[in-house]
Amino acid sequence: MRVTRTAAVTAAAISTLTLAACSTAADPEASSSGDDAATAAPTTASSADVGGTVRLVTHDSFAVPDDVLAAFEAESGIDVELVQPGDAGTLVNQLVLTKDAPLGDVVYGIDNTFASRAVDNGVLAPYAATAPAAADAAAYAVPGAEDLLTAVDYSDVCLNYDLAAFPDGAPTLEELTDSAYSGMVSVTNPATSSPGLAFMLATEAALGDGWLDWWEAMRANDVRVTASWSDTYYTDFSAPNYGGDYPIVLSYASSPPYEVIDGEPTTAAMLDTCFRQVEYAGVLEGAENPAGAQAVVDWLLSDAFQETLPEYMYVYPVSSSAEVPADWAEFAPLATDPYTVDPADIDAHRDEWIADWTATVLD
Repeated sequence: MRVTRTAAVTAAAISTLTLAACSTAADPEASSSGDDAATAAPTTASSADVGGTVRLVTHDSFAVPDDVLAAFEAESGIDVELVQPGDAGTLVNQLVLTKDAPLGDVVYGIDNTFASRAVDNGVLAPYAATAPAAADAAAYAVPGAEDLLTAVDYSDVCLNYDLAAFPDGAPTLEELTDSAYSGMVSVTNPATSSPGLAFMLATEAALGDGWLDWWEAMRANDVRVTASWSDTYYTDFSAPNYGGDYPIVLSYASSPPYEVIDGEPTTAAMLDTCFRQVEYAGVLEGAENPAGAQAVVDWLLSDAFQETLPEYMYVYPVSSSAEVPADWAEFAPLATDPYTVDPADIDAHRDEWIADWTATVLD
């Protein structure tokens, strides 16, 4: 039996969600400046105030089962509309560009590579989540933004490889520059893709001052660069479910369970190439329905939603009480020592590093 990914199909089939492309300006009496938001005391959702429409701004990989969404809408009285401007990087850029007339009420999908940009530009309003899993989420808090961003999930961004192409095991990061691996690697652009940015940061953390030399060698070795994760994974990967031309592609440590065919794995993650990625939710400054937005943040931490994350978005839930599929222990282990970069360093050097990467790999 062939196992294929269902999230892209599921996301397209969520008939109860209405995609919104624009929004009207928020009520000025209901909003405050970014500086005020950073210092205001956090609020909590009141069930008496919940209802109406909530526009959830998220990345284009967002997916949730129809019945889980319907149950939340029925219980809360909220109608959820999706606004999906693109990948996580595009998502944050659009939030910044539209902060004076926000795209929605609540955001999900800001990750730790772009979190400081959202915080520094004042697009978020304070909110202290009240769901039981908020205590678990606190372990992944962004320093200085604990009341602005609530962790929802985490994962490891890693190179994945086609087991059939490398029966004796995958090469190391350093070995990929060898001519034996020419034209075998597809990655995503860090300027347009959050996995691409995460992997760029992994190379900087792994290789130190030599990270751009590695990328220059990879360019000479015909590395392919795409605009999005879906292009690299669904189109380029040579794994049996896709049939592309590249046996090594950028994805997640949690991707291999969805490439198991007749009980046998066909792909694996290169766990020595991983960057730990965390995704957050937050109420948007100037939200038209802030109480509803707060309720959505709490719903994203509920086990009903958290337990959908592995199957529908291939990431680990932050909730310690949410169940994870049994086969993840075998086919989706996390890296024991993933690469990390201090958020302050990311904030200080992100644009510089992306510019240097672009000049080295693309120009």
